[in-house]
Amino acid sequence: MNNNVALEKHFEWKGKIEIISRTKLDTKENLSIAYTPGVAIPCLEIAKDENKAYDLTRKHNLVAVITDGTAVLGLGDIGPSAAMPVMEGKCALFKEFADIDAFPICINSKDVDEIVNTIALISKSFGGINLEDISAPRCFEIEKRLKEICNIPVFHDDQHGTAIVTCAAMINAAKVAGKNKKDMNIVVNGSGAAGIAVTKLLIDMGFENVIICDSKGVINKNDINLNGVKSEIAQITNKNNMSGGLKEVLVGADAFIGVSRPNLITAEMVATMADKSIIMAMANPIPEIMPGEAKKGGALVVGTGRSDFPNQINNLSAFPGVFKGALKVRAKEITNSMKIEAALAIADMVPEELLSPDNILPNPLDKRIAEVVADSVAKEAIRSGAAS
Repeated sequence: MNNNVALEKHFEWKGKIEIISRTKLDTKENLSIAYTPGVAIPCLEIAKDENKAYDLTRKHNLVAVITDGTAVLGLGDIGPSAAMPVMEGKCALFKEFADIDAFPICINSKDVDEIVNTIALISKSFGGINLEDISAPRCFEIEKRLKEICNIPVFHDDQHGTAIVTCAAMINAAKVAGKNKKDMNIVVNGSGAAGIAVTKLLIDMGFENVIICDSKGVINKNDINLNGVKSEIAQITNKNNMSGGLKEVLVGADAFIGVSRPNLITAEMVATMADKSIIMAMANPIPEIMPGEAKKGGALVVGTGRSDFPNQINNLSAFPGVFKGALKVRAKEITNSMKIEAALAIADMVPEELLSPDNILPNPLDKRIAEVVADSVAKEAIRSGAAS
């Protein structure tokens, strides 16, 4: 992609989304129905029963895409204004792939209390909240508190969208490699939003042996300096309480999942892993190891976050369908079991007879994915009682 072209197109577009009226306002009668005095009637109906907002307004299909601009793509803390092109892009993806109307909101604060209060105060306008590009560890507390006080789904896509697609990829990669998920040793590198969420969902889906590393090395129970989130993850990972660095724990590992930084591992390190190893190197735009190097080291299955290599692990396969399903049944939250069903639905979109080392995920541009995921998520929301 040419960077100059991207900039030129954004100057040309002057924004990637717009608001379109769903009603004609071309006569006095139409104006009186859509606005005053006719609009008072639905207002009074909602005043009597707040749930009627889903039937009488766009709330049933409207998601807020919200950031504070502190962890924007690979650009870091560039601020709320500079985050706007990404938020607009996310809104465009919602519309294109799930026909969901989404609105970008960039909050000029890094204070957790201010952010939580701001989002809670505007939440009545929306059917769901998609948190985006908020740095760890604040993102965990913001999401947790919002889920406690909002009666609509709150979903941090950098955490859960990444986790859903990564788990879908791991399910199919394990099939290709002939590995049993309960027996696999998986190393996750990166303990930010994505790394923590990926690790938790892997364990919930039956991948029992997971070790997670941060920039200082392996996270284990003996480290008294861990923050709350890392301390929690230490209790459910690293069963043998190993210590050391990434290089040491990769020896004999079945799979590596990278949500960290470029050029972190080498072909020589991959060569120390188990036979038919699995590499998911998702640092963008440069992965922890390039696919060619991983294959040189003996990896059987390699995935990245990039579209120019096989097995792209892209949140686009998850969030449109997850929200579509949740909105469809007016879910009050997106539960763990709904995320698991989303991952299974994505994995099942590649028939077993078509699975191969270079084909473990559906093409993220396949618009059927959102419908398939939405159906699975909606059914699980009803089954689990998350739906209203």
